[in-house]
Amino acid sequence: MTIRVLLVDDQPLLRTGFRFILEAEPDVTVVGEAGDGAVAMEQSRALLPDVVLMDVRMPGTDGIEATRRIVREAPPSAHVPKVLVLTTFDLDEYIVEALRAGASGFLLKDVPPDELVQAIRVVAAGDAIVAPSVTRRLLDKFATRLPSARQQATPARVDRLTERELEVLRLIAKGMSNAEIAAQLVVSETTVKTHVGNVLTKLGLRDRVQAVVLAYETGLIVPGALS
Repeated sequence: MTIRVLLVDDQPLLRTGFRFILEAEPDVTVVGEAGDGAVAMEQSRALLPDVVLMDVRMPGTDGIEATRRIVREAPPSAHVPKVLVLTTFDLDEYIVEALRAGASGFLLKDVPPDELVQAIRVVAAGDAIVAPSVTRRLLDKFATRLPSARQQATPARVDRLTERELEVLRLIAKGMSNAEIAAQLVVSETTVKTHVGNVLTKLGLRDRVQAVVLAYETGLIVPGALS
């Protein structure tokens, strides 16, 4: 299956470079380009890409707002592309907002070509490209931008989880892999995968990145508490 990619960046030279890299791959095709968020939203609706490679800082509608509208405003039956956010710095203050807006992860603009291609494949397959441990560092860095756990009650949807599923959610938020969670809980990786799937389904989340964000927002994990 060919992965359809929409390139969004206000710098034509960067778009050209990304296109050159991606179109050299047999399973990836670039279906369109956009220089700002407003055009990106139009192109997304018209071209139905599988993955949108989205810059953050652009004139007019920025990448965060474009991501939010592409991901969250689509009708339930519509094709919703995965969004990979591009940033210049690995701790860009906009990344937390992008993840909360619905992005499936982020890449640095100087990402090696092979990692760029692999990231697009991973996201197209429905996984998140940002490792949970990286997401934790981002959220710790910008924890003040998130709602205070003391100011809000645990959302009702978290109450849907069993005690074991809640424990798995906490471990996901600590950046642990399925193998590490299995060792911690003394169960098989297959069992952990089942629990992770149940957590995502019950909470209406797309991936582990969103699970980490939710764990912070609900106070299940306290920023800075790495143990």
